[in-house]
Amino acid sequence: MNREVQQTFLQQTGAAVPLICGPMFPCSNPELVAAVSAAGGIGVVQPISLTYVHGHEYREGLRLINRLAQRRPIGFNALVEKSSRVYEQRMIRWVDIALEEGVRFFITSLGNPRWVVDKVHAAGGVVYHDVINRRWGEKGRDGGVDGLIAVNNRAGGHLGDKDPRALLDELAPLGLPVVAAGGVGNAAEFAQVLSLGYAAVQVGTRFIAATECKSGASYKQAIVAAKERDIVSTQRLTGVPVAVINTPYIQRLGTHINGFWRWMFKGRKTKHWARTYFGLLGLWRLKRDQQRSGTGGGEYWQAGRSVETINDVLPAGEIVRNFEAAWRAAP
Repeated sequence: MNREVQQTFLQQTGAAVPLICGPMFPCSNPELVAAVSAAGGIGVVQPISLTYVHGHEYREGLRLINRLAQRRPIGFNALVEKSSRVYEQRMIRWVDIALEEGVRFFITSLGNPRWVVDKVHAAGGVVYHDVINRRWGEKGRDGGVDGLIAVNNRAGGHLGDKDPRALLDELAPLGLPVVAAGGVGNAAEFAQVLSLGYAAVQVGTRFIAATECKSGASYKQAIVAAKERDIVSTQRLTGVPVAVINTPYIQRLGTHINGFWRWMFKGRKTKHWARTYFGLLGLWRLKRDQQRSGTGGGEYWQAGRSVETINDVLPAGEIVRNFEAAWRAAP
């Protein structure tokens, strides 16, 4: 196991374990984010979940997480896609406030990370960037990021098309620490993926099946009950592939967008409108479902292929400690 590259990640982030609780819409509630950080990993705030889904005033929400995390480091997810001027200005303000509240680890997604990098580096922080292939890895490197989040074909939610080993082979020559994102559901898989040469692992699905996660019990039990064969990829939720559990709702919805929307996503300008449309549609579905069930996620459940090895609902701290033990015991 390459301990040196993992030590780089730990030094950059302040975490004690090379483990990220990935930002999840709508599942990243403050209690979950904080519990992972308090246990030695690093929880990452998803700002739309924090404010829109869980109803916290943004700055006070960050302060709550910091208190619950016992002042251990937390991270922040900045989606830098320029879908609208209003959204862009809001994200700039969110990043500024996160820095004011002491956040120093940022994950950028869906766009040019340069403006985030400039702000965060000026404050002494680090930025990692979500990528699915070498082309986007090069864009992140050229944008000045400090590391890459390699989203593979086993991830839940938005996913890539390459397996963890192939994706690392593409990205490692860029000379940045690379974090694996996708396919890790238990401690043995955590140690195994790190042994490939990754600097850390970003985990999502396993932490949805944590006691601190406020997603409904039906969502958690669906993850526990599901097998890898139950995970499918659909474009009908956001316009791009999303890994979900194959529920009757997904079967009715389908998995492919039509020709018009494929054309919209290919255009340099029209793709921004398309992403905005699907983003608003997703928020509407979430609000509708919350009104119906009070829990959210009742009609579709994002999850990755790691469901195969998730067999119980555990406290987040216990998950982190189990993963840490496997990591430290590995040769």
